[in-house]
Amino acid sequence: MTQISSDIEIAKQLLLANELVAIPTETVYGLAANAFSEAAVKKIFALKNRPSFNPLIVHIASVADLEKLATNIPPLAYKLAAAFWPGPLTLLLKKKPIVPECVTAGNTTVAVRIPNHPLTLALLNQLPFPLAAPSANPFMSISPTKPEHVKNYFDGKLKYILDGGACHDGIESTIIGFSSNKAVLYREGSCEIWEIEKITGKLLSASSDSDKLEAPGMMKKHYAPKTPFVVTINYRSEIKKHIGKKIGVLTFLEVEKDEAIFTQKHLSNDNSFKEAATNLYATLIDLDAMHLDLIIAEYMPNQGLGNTINDRLERASS
Repeated sequence: MTQISSDIEIAKQLLLANELVAIPTETVYGLAANAFSEAAVKKIFALKNRPSFNPLIVHIASVADLEKLATNIPPLAYKLAAAFWPGPLTLLLKKKPIVPECVTAGNTTVAVRIPNHPLTLALLNQLPFPLAAPSANPFMSISPTKPEHVKNYFDGKLKYILDGGACHDGIESTIIGFSSNKAVLYREGSCEIWEIEKITGKLLSASSDSDKLEAPGMMKKHYAPKTPFVVTINYRSEIKKHIGKKIGVLTFLEVEKDEAIFTQKHLSNDNSFKEAATNLYATLIDLDAMHLDLIIAEYMPNQGLGNTINDRLERASS
């Protein structure tokens, strides 16, 4: 059985022994291992059934730790770190040889951030190494935002979940890289673009032409429920295509009840994108457990974190 508790010492001892531990962050729960141990990191890929070409994010305790992992760090990276760390911003930087190739999927860059969760920060400060930690879910599944989500995925296969409660941001970090002293957006996330652009100026967009994944979270299909899933601009029109099916509907705000729908869920009670982002994955997991024939999600308004939520909905439905 997988143990859940808030005892940092248990997590520390397991990680020192090259075991895996699920850790809380402000975004989602991560499946963590010693980032400097190839043997430990390979356990992450094996448990998640994650392909080796998909790189991981490395979590550090302080900005000072950046220089242990990365080289040729641009001044703009330090400005972003000062503004947003600890927090849901990941920086993609030139790696040092100490970072195993399996962490970066053979790329010359490493993705790094400081998570904004008191338990995980305390843990990182007690460890002699940083933690590689993708989301604590099987590959392609919905990211976990509560310890019980992780337990449901890996009960008996994972020794320990460090219980930090529900994640308050609920969507993965934003990933920013650098090219010729310009900031490049690799993944939308919980750190809002307009806030980043106050420091960087207009962000460039990462090229999608390459077959190689330059950063985590860039796969076209991801975060997907097992239940068939579609995203649409008008859920009522979509329902008419699926008469007689057991349907769950997901919307931004509460909508009028419809007898053609088995269950209806909304992400915000007060028109808040932040609240919607926090609730997204937990609500999808709830819907996925209802043995529905189909989940229909309606696009969020296309602004701010609404864009980020839409990105996740599209990847879930691809």
